[in-house]
Amino acid sequence: MAEQPIRYEFIKECKQTGARLGRVHTPHGSFETPVFMPVGTLATVKTMSPDELKSMDAGIILSNTYHLWLRPGHDIVKEAGGLHQFMNWDRAILTDSGGFQVFSLSKFRNIEEGVHFRNHLNGDKLFLSPEKAMEIQNALGSDIMMAFDECPPYPAEYDYMKRSVERTSRWAERCLKAHGRSDEQGLFGIVQGGEYEDLRTQSAKDLVSLDFPGYAIGGLSVGEPKHVMNRVLEFTTPLLPKDKPRYLMGVGSPDALIDGAIRGVDMFDCVLPTRIARNGTVFTSEGRLNMKNAKYERDFRPIDEECSCHTCKNYSRAYIRHLIRCNETFGIRLTTYHNLHFLLHLMEQVRQAIREDRLGDFREEFFERYGYNKPNAKSF
Repeated sequence: MAEQPIRYEFIKECKQTGARLGRVHTPHGSFETPVFMPVGTLATVKTMSPDELKSMDAGIILSNTYHLWLRPGHDIVKEAGGLHQFMNWDRAILTDSGGFQVFSLSKFRNIEEGVHFRNHLNGDKLFLSPEKAMEIQNALGSDIMMAFDECPPYPAEYDYMKRSVERTSRWAERCLKAHGRSDEQGLFGIVQGGEYEDLRTQSAKDLVSLDFPGYAIGGLSVGEPKHVMNRVLEFTTPLLPKDKPRYLMGVGSPDALIDGAIRGVDMFDCVLPTRIARNGTVFTSEGRLNMKNAKYERDFRPIDEECSCHTCKNYSRAYIRHLIRCNETFGIRLTTYHNLHFLLHLMEQVRQAIREDRLGDFREEFFERYGYNKPNAKSF
């Protein structure tokens, strides 16, 4: 039997929390987990170059199937030699299936063959199915592909969610059958089921029986309270194989990354750090800062005096505030670099805490400094 293109290597379990340290091997290199994946929707992480991402030790990034299908077109990316060649990125890439985008655009939620929707750019009628999602991702050539699933809204009634889970399982089988490059690209299944334990259990059972090389947990971070997400993770991750990677989709706030790792998650992604950076908001070891605030006008300290990133080593809060207020692109580049570095470094700290069997202690220390333990603190 040929070796799978995606392989998970277990390294250590934290005695204090049960979080796991591992390594994922892909055709374009390996990376340690738990890991945060910067999002490069249109074959670029906004304002960042591949060399800058490498300088902060990003081992894998995410791109978006739906958006690349529309622009420039998966045929053009394939002609360029695949996504790695097209964007000059020689490390791992994960592509989502496009399901999240098309369900948010679709008025038809009960189509068995696939989803009819309108192109958000020009209004054209489009159709995306499991087979089409595989065709696009095979052309893109990502290391990790995602199965096409139904993305239910939150909250959703039990009966609706039950039908949705059954459809996602049927679509997962169709994805496997349509996957044309299984020796070169790993395909992950996506566990759905909302906040219902029995439906999550059924979804996991269905997908595990199909023997995917990895599994994602979908349908979270879609508006549910933080305690609901953690409860769902607590009963869902134990249902997934220990020898395969587990990916929590769409999560990127510092507290959610730490709490997800404690509950057995290996991989995370989110647009949060780049999106808020464009509005001048930055992470620091003591909480968030809005760089537009007038109090930073004459503040010549770095964003975070404990941070070793390029931004913090070279530029002051006063300068960055000036750039952001003047809508200078360089200001957005500096805040984006800092935010991505902050989360990538946070996951490095999480991995080290697992090695030293002290992730629970690290969580308490981080939450106390960041402000999460304060009354009415927000997860952001």
